[in-house]
Amino acid sequence: MQDARFEDAGESALKLVALDAADLEIVSALVQDAVFPASEIAWSHARRRFDLLLNRFRWEDKKAAEARNRPVERVQTVLSVSDVLKVQSQGVKKGDRDMILSLLSLSFVPGDDGMGRLELILAGDGAIALEVETLDVTLQDVTRPYIAPSKHTPEHDLSE
Repeated sequence: MQDARFEDAGESALKLVALDAADLEIVSALVQDAVFPASEIAWSHARRRFDLLLNRFRWEDKKAAEARNRPVERVQTVLSVSDVLKVQSQGVKKGDRDMILSLLSLSFVPGDDGMGRLELILAGDGAIALEVETLDVTLQDVTRPYIAPSKHTPEHDLSE
């Protein structure tokens, strides 16, 4: 029996749930370099839910795209966090709905009794911190993949 490969997934929509730190590492890797306008941030205190509509780079398809010499892709994805008690942000201008943000990573800092702080690290020293009762994150692709407008794989200067 052979292990599954990312190439085997084709254009299948992702739907993943992260309930612990190990799960969150996978979701974090998949949302790295996702971009979104500030207008796509939704926080419902009454429902205790935080949602982002992201334009996610399809890291899981990168090798297949390179092997087949086709353009890399993005897909619109909803990142939802349940059981959110409080939201704080840094580097996100409130009221500037046209501001474009880039998500670099997700991390979880555990607290007492399963509670904790989910941190969304943004490019340019920005961050969104969610105090959560429990870690419950869902990532769900909601559109078909499309060719990344830049036609390039995101790169990072690691010397900084």
